[in-house]
Amino acid sequence: MATTVTVSTADGPMALGVAEPEGGRRGGVVLCQEAFGVNSHISAVADRLAAAGYLTVVPHLYHRTGDPVVDYGEYAALGPHMEALGEAGLMADVDAAVGRLADDGIGPAATGIVGFCMGGTVAFLSAVRRRLGAAVTFYGGGVGTGRFGLPPLVELAPGLQTPWLGLYGDRDQSIPVADVEALAAAAARAPVETEVVRYGEAGHGFHCDERADYHEPSAADAWGRALEFFGRHLAG
Repeated sequence: MATTVTVSTADGPMALGVAEPEGGRRGGVVLCQEAFGVNSHISAVADRLAAAGYLTVVPHLYHRTGDPVVDYGEYAALGPHMEALGEAGLMADVDAAVGRLADDGIGPAATGIVGFCMGGTVAFLSAVRRRLGAAVTFYGGGVGTGRFGLPPLVELAPGLQTPWLGLYGDRDQSIPVADVEALAAAAARAPVETEVVRYGEAGHGFHCDERADYHEPSAADAWGRALEFFGRHLAG
């Protein structure tokens, strides 16, 4: 990720990573972090999105609690940072990132949002509350039981305003297959295109090659689907 800038939010300044395509832009993407922070994996994903032609911005969602990066597996350290998040703050952060893209001439119809783990939930919430070009969720939680003070995603799903793609692993111990199927059915009632893809051999974090759950065939297929989804929906 080439640069980091600072943008204003209702809760003070927020760092925003920026990855710029080398050639022409196909649109813009807001990339939402895992629960472990804006780490090397998220930076690598930003670079991959930029290589695919998307101006990519990465809001540092933990800016209220010191903007830490937590090692994978140190789950106990995540509590104070995740507990400080709520819908108003998250949407303010996403709006600031979308605004940065708008300043570069990329409007909402040409803007996508994608998130992994916790960020996948944020991407979904954004697709419900905002009208963007496209949204992609990689194994975002809170499906059957809400997070961040939100209702469960299955309750929010019929209100999706943005075309949405969900990518989940059947071996994810934190997101049961039954919940994923219920989410797919609820999202199908939304007035926009939605799709859920399940990977039978994948667990939580299957896209991240720095985690034990990395599953290369599922990761490759999911990444290809995400890019195809953005390619069809973003008016870049």
